[in-house]
Amino acid sequence: MLDLRLPMGLMFSLVGTMLTIYGLCTWGGDQYVKQSLGINVNLWWGLALLTFGLAMLGLARWAAAAGKDK
Repeated sequence: MLDLRLPMGLMFSLVGTMLTIYGLCTWGGDQYVKQSLGINVNLWWGLALLTFGLAMLGLARWAAAAGKDK
C-alpha cells in the first residue's frame, strides 16, 4: 500500500528548501521589506514547509520500520 507521507514529505521538503534559499538570497531587499512589514516571509515559510516535510519523511520512515517488525 502506498504511504502518502513519503511523496508529500519529499514535495514539501523540496519546496521548503527552495523557498528558504530564495529567502536567504533576498535578505534585506527593499522591495520585500516594504511589502511584508519587515518580515522575511519567504524565509520563515520556507523553514515551516521544510520542517513539515522533514516530519512527514520521518513519520514515513518510522512507519516503514514499524511494518518490518510485524
